[in-house]
Amino acid sequence: MTEKLSEETRNTVLKPLFDTGWAMVDGRDAIRKTFVFGNFVEAFGWMTQAAIWAEKWDHHPEWDNVYKTVNVTLTTHDVDGLSALDAKLARKMDGLFGEGAS
Repeated sequence: MTEKLSEETRNTVLKPLFDTGWAMVDGRDAIRKTFVFGNFVEAFGWMTQAAIWAEKWDHHPEWDNVYKTVNVTLTTHDVDGLSALDAKLARKMDGLFGEGAS
């Protein structure tokens, strides 16, 4: 079962994500990042790749897409806050973004 990040592990797990542009969401135990692509097709392609991993890990983001911009919020609803799954999916999303960046 997934567990909420403890106070002891939060800094270790989250700090590297903050260094890549993720930030805490005001009023929630969640992280957020905006990804900007060259065009809609690149954004949608990235979302498709991320969705495959999200489904594989049974951990789905809150996200929206407007043209070439994708806003992502990650939290684990089962634990009412951040878990290791959020960090894992954030790292995967960053990696996929880096692979597709031109």
